[in-house]
Amino acid sequence: MANKPTIGLTGGIASGKSTVARVLAEQSAGIVDADQVAREVVAPGSEGLREVVAAFGPEVLAADGSLDREKLGSIVFADPQARMRLQSITHPRIGRLSAQRLAALQQSEAPYVVYEAALLVETGAHKGLDALVVVAADEGLQVSRVMQRDGLSEEAARKRIAAQLPLAQKIEVADFVVHNDGSLRELQERTLELHKQLIERICSKKKGQPSS
Repeated sequence: MANKPTIGLTGGIASGKSTVARVLAEQSAGIVDADQVAREVVAPGSEGLREVVAAFGPEVLAADGSLDREKLGSIVFADPQARMRLQSITHPRIGRLSAQRLAALQQSEAPYVVYEAALLVETGAHKGLDALVVVAADEGLQVSRVMQRDGLSEEAARKRIAAQLPLAQKIEVADFVVHNDGSLRELQERTLELHKQLIERICSKKKGQPSS
């Protein structure tokens, strides 16, 4: 069935977006992960990677010719202008490929489609979606999770968090907020409750709309 609701899923770095997306996928939701798409648009041999290298130099390449995301991250998270340059290369490509994936999922059996992306609110992309879910976590927890996950110093972790819109501003425009300040089990339970709410409030509402 086409005309499935498209739900935005966002939050701060290390807030738990990917875990929420995984649980929703287990409930048969269709998922498009912008971070995975971002990796594809700069894959070895791609036009996107060639443009990134032209902008930032061959030092952002790993020995095998792939993008050294850690090296590139150290550059762009320390320099807002460099970050904007990177985004001008990658964001249009991510947007086009994501749109293709979302359109393809309209033909699936999924009850709704989820677009998981860190910068949905920053780019204004959330305004064109049927609902926005924000995964929220205390900043101290975010810092510790980023440090542990990516092997960064506290200063570097805080720079990455500061590069995004403050979480409070994302919550202001959210239709649903999933808090992730507890255990993994608690997050899973809250995500299952979110799934029920999406089915009841969003999907049923969409189903009741007259077709154009």
